[in-house]
Amino acid sequence: LSGGMRSDVEYSPVGEGLGMREYWLYVWLRRAAVVAAHVTGLGLTLIISLLSRPGTSLFSWHPVCMSVAYCLCMTEGILLFSAEGSPFCFKSRKGKVRLHWFCQALVLIAAATGLGFIVASKNVSEHSHLVTWHSWLGICTLAATVLQASCGICVIFPKLLRLSSFLPRLKLYHATCGLVVYLLATVTVVSAMFSDWFQATVKGVAWWAFFLLPLFPALVVMNQITNAYLPRKKITS
Repeated sequence: LSGGMRSDVEYSPVGEGLGMREYWLYVWLRRAAVVAAHVTGLGLTLIISLLSRPGTSLFSWHPVCMSVAYCLCMTEGILLFSAEGSPFCFKSRKGKVRLHWFCQALVLIAAATGLGFIVASKNVSEHSHLVTWHSWLGICTLAATVLQASCGICVIFPKLLRLSSFLPRLKLYHATCGLVVYLLATVTVVSAMFSDWFQATVKGVAWWAFFLLPLFPALVVMNQITNAYLPRKKITS
């Protein structure tokens, strides 16, 4: 602090109060969870793409695009900031921010493409739009994604938009809203598993496995964001 003043508040590090063995076990469990979240996001995207048989119909491209957008790109765009298990841990903070923006741009492109395919499919088959919970959740997720991207623009160009004095608060809002968008996207993906198409394609134990899988990356993402932005335990000296 200025003037040589000593702060009377410190923040406890991760694993405060744990013994050395417990601390390293905690660290390795966190790393394993992040790696598993990477694998789950990629695995879900690949399996859903295979089940969709892209190219067989207009609709077949909808689950492919949406899984690429939210299960893969959005998951990777958030997890690349993880210190425990990011494949881009060697990158500088500036490099990670650029990769984050690249991933989020892919989210918007893939999601918009997926929306176009489902709208075209329903128009061709003359089915009504917005008649299921999944469709309404999907629209809400897309709208929230666009708003979140707009918030991100404010974070990356604070000087241009004359928001420099609000930058710390904007970063907090951006992270918090990002978590809301990710959880909303997870609910939307899970709701798709109750659709006639998915239930006709996947049945029995496999259906329950698909139902639970999207929840795991969501828990890892929620843990990452809350640990990074929520105030830690204060220790008075």
